[in-house]
Amino acid sequence: MSTLIIGVPSKGRLQEQTLAFFADCGLAISQDGGKRGYAARMAGQAAVEVRLLSAGDITAALRDGDIHVGVTGEDLLRELGAGFQRIIMVKPLGFGRADLVVAAPSAWLDVTTMADLDEVSAAMRARTGKRLRVATKYLKQTHAFLDGRGVDDYRIVESLGATEGAPAAGVADVIVDITTTGATLSANHLKTLSDGLILKSQAQLAASRAATWPPEARAVFAAILDQIEAREHGRALKLVRAAVGAAKAEALQALVVRMGGRLASESEPGLFAFYCPAERAPEASAAAAALGAGPVGVFGSDYVFERTGALSRRFSDDLGPE
Repeated sequence: MSTLIIGVPSKGRLQEQTLAFFADCGLAISQDGGKRGYAARMAGQAAVEVRLLSAGDITAALRDGDIHVGVTGEDLLRELGAGFQRIIMVKPLGFGRADLVVAAPSAWLDVTTMADLDEVSAAMRARTGKRLRVATKYLKQTHAFLDGRGVDDYRIVESLGATEGAPAAGVADVIVDITTTGATLSANHLKTLSDGLILKSQAQLAASRAATWPPEARAVFAAILDQIEAREHGRALKLVRAAVGAAKAEALQALVVRMGGRLASESEPGLFAFYCPAERAPEASAAAAALGAGPVGVFGSDYVFERTGALSRRFSDDLGPE
């Protein structure tokens, strides 16, 4: 029986990047029944059930407690409104980046800021009695942002299709939508307002407060988080091994501190192994050699585990006591 249920995207670029992320951490996911299957398994984690769902369904399942953990966009999570309180943002994943923005027609030359948009909406209301129409799928975030910027004379037009086409179709005046490069907005003769950025979104590893978390589920997820963190440390650090005479041991320890590193071990007097940031490894090695160390070796590490993982500890604190 599964102890921990994880939702991952079922298709598209977000699925590819999510699977690549877990595989790089030694947690490869394989779909049951090949690429057409909607259930999957995680390597080395017999107690984990992986469900392939749309990003929207992952968000809803996290809100409702139907899954413990999921990968989905921050834009979708924050659109939960009050339901966002049921979500723990465990870790930003660095992919699936997009901006949620306010965009107006490029032909509106005098409208470049939210203050300009407020003036246009007020003038439209005074002249025609109608409110500025804002097309979006992000109803809650749009309301919160416009109200926070003092824009009063508007109404939301819920978008069910391609939001960027709404102004050209005559069903909206401006839009709030996700963009990555801005190319789609430009192609539809729209521009982002200079202070119209609502959210810089990316894929998030998120957990559900609404799910039931028995001790076994906590332990399994903590182990996964420790492995993810250890992989990050492995990429960021290099292991430098150097042999110096006992007289230079103190100088080498000072060098380690200066390079932002830390000792890994001292197997015998004068023989040191220390971790340092990968980008400083050549400098640290040269400095160690200048102290008379030699030979000096630099090694990569797949994983560097800590006694207590910061990521899993923070998650446990956020979730609260068992």
